[in-house]
Amino acid sequence: MKKQILSALAVVACAGALAPAAFAQNIAIVNGVAVPTDRVKALSEQVARSGRPVTPEMQGQLKDEVIAREIFAQEAHKKGLDATDDYKNQIELTKQSILIRELFADYQKANPVSDAEVKAEYDKFAATNAGKEYKARHILVEKESEATDIIAKIKKGAKFEDLAKKMSKDPGSGAKGGDLDWANPGNYVKEFSEALAALQKGKLTETPVKSQFGYHIIRLDDVREAQLPKFDDVKPQIAQQLLQQKMTKYQEDLRAKAKIE
Repeated sequence: MKKQILSALAVVACAGALAPAAFAQNIAIVNGVAVPTDRVKALSEQVARSGRPVTPEMQGQLKDEVIAREIFAQEAHKKGLDATDDYKNQIELTKQSILIRELFADYQKANPVSDAEVKAEYDKFAATNAGKEYKARHILVEKESEATDIIAKIKKGAKFEDLAKKMSKDPGSGAKGGDLDWANPGNYVKEFSEALAALQKGKLTETPVKSQFGYHIIRLDDVREAQLPKFDDVKPQIAQQLLQQKMTKYQEDLRAKAKIE
């Protein structure tokens, strides 16, 4: 009898020792079902990924939310809502979304954009955009006769800006008096670029310039050396752009290798 009592006490003692550890792993027991602490951590990470800061004060709210979800999920199970086709399809889509997110995160971790790659991309951009920048205005019309008539009016004293607002078919610059702001001539179509580079400061094209868009009357207002952004100022944007390019290629490669029947 004494041995039986001691054995019973030993079981109780063990149970008492294990209880704190069990509660440390769970935030609550809801209707006999353990709710693990990791769910709070997962929900916290989900909130953080959405862009919302997770403050210490929010931990209590997250815990309450996890417990509430368990209560509601248990009720849904009782009603058999987890047996519907719609539920099963949504579960599969959610699983795929999580797996895809993890796949892309794993790829980005294994294939980070290096500082050397960012610098090389910046150097390529600088080489392409170095040289002269032109501040120009233009008026775009559909017919050559219209363009010729506008040139004649400007030579007689009509204001370029007023005619651009009234007659230009380019909605972006027309409303601003034809102003195209500062730009590298390489940003324009070949015909426009060549005509612009041939102009002297303050001069107007003597004849209409034909392009795929119509007929242009171009005036060169100023010229300067290209004002390139500093490397450190654009480094984050370049890195993000290169990362996106890597991700796009990775996705394209996976699709190309897939056997689709």
